[in-house]
Amino acid sequence: MRNDPDAVMLFAAGLGTRMGALTAARPKPLIPVAGRPLIDHALALAAGLRVVVNTHYRADQVAAHVAGRAEVSHEPDLLETGGGLKAALPLLGPGPVFTLNSDAVWTGANPLAELRAAWDSARMDVLVLLIPRGAGRGHAGAGDFLADAQGRIARGPGAVYSGAQIIRPALVADWPERVFSLNRVWDAAIARGRAFGVLHQGGWCDVGRPEGIAEAEAMLREAGDV
Repeated sequence: MRNDPDAVMLFAAGLGTRMGALTAARPKPLIPVAGRPLIDHALALAAGLRVVVNTHYRADQVAAHVAGRAEVSHEPDLLETGGGLKAALPLLGPGPVFTLNSDAVWTGANPLAELRAAWDSARMDVLVLLIPRGAGRGHAGAGDFLADAQGRIARGPGAVYSGAQIIRPALVADWPERVFSLNRVWDAAIARGRAFGVLHQGGWCDVGRPEGIAEAEAMLREAGDV
């Protein structure tokens, strides 16, 4: 079994209801931001990796868009993040894998490269990429995780989960339910002391709502990425 990830799961199955009318006829991953569909921003980060995309809402549109660039794990029923990853495992393989939400835009360091550089297979079952509290755009809330001096995480107001991580597939493969959130898997890893976090060096914008589009485009302009 490999110790370093060489495959990435892109989450693209959600209904996108927070986008309102923008997702009435197309799925959220295909909404354009700075002239490119959201999912293309994620695919660019995953260059050189084996990519699996899960689909549900407007699945035919997503599948046609990523054809030749990614394999597709279709979900006739929504399985949540944990269930979606579990269903895609036959396409991803047995070793650690990246997962990446398709509804965020990044500047600065490649988030997957940051995770790979910080991954320690001997100590970690989960490594999440975090955004310092107050540094993210398009996101409100008190934050998700606190990290100690070694990077080991606990729940609490602090840094924001960015939607990028490395995780051992065995954690979801052995989960007894079909539909479940990765939050429950993280809690189990935290209890074992094998969940860690690392901070992203750059910008990040959550594009889960219509106003996030303009915020992401402004961030990209400021960084000279458009």
